[in-house]
Amino acid sequence: MVTDEEFRSAMSRFASGVTVMTTADSSGRPHGLTVSAFCSVSMSPPMVLACIHKETASHYAFLERAAFVVHILGEHQQHISQQFAEPLLDKFDGTEVYESTEGLPMLADALVTLECRVASVHDAGDHTIIVGTVENADIREGKPLIYYHHDYRKIHDLEI
Repeated sequence: MVTDEEFRSAMSRFASGVTVMTTADSSGRPHGLTVSAFCSVSMSPPMVLACIHKETASHYAFLERAAFVVHILGEHQQHISQQFAEPLLDKFDGTEVYESTEGLPMLADALVTLECRVASVHDAGDHTIIVGTVENADIREGKPLIYYHHDYRKIHDLEI
């Protein structure tokens, strides 16, 4: 059987884009976290999924609100990824934020912003898989921030 260390090492070799998910709890308090386990699920209807660790302080808020925003970060936003990955009291401190029409916190200047409604929730070991229907998408030009083998990377040769 594969050990935790072996699995972690193997998964670090999978290059992925970097996302930050945000929501607000029932009292309107904003929540956010950096999420590496994210992908598209369906084109029709447009759906995405993200995996959130059950012990994350914001876990409850994503289930409670049943709506969230996914921000696909550009290569200039490494500091945002790092800030939302830390267990800070106010992860939004110093970031430019505006509100969606649903009252959810949205980060300015993301490469892509997807406003989603929770379609289903699935138990997956120490994580929860949240599947969302994409209700609105805002797309900007730029290059994505990449995470590979425990470090941030940039795509140098990509023509946009």
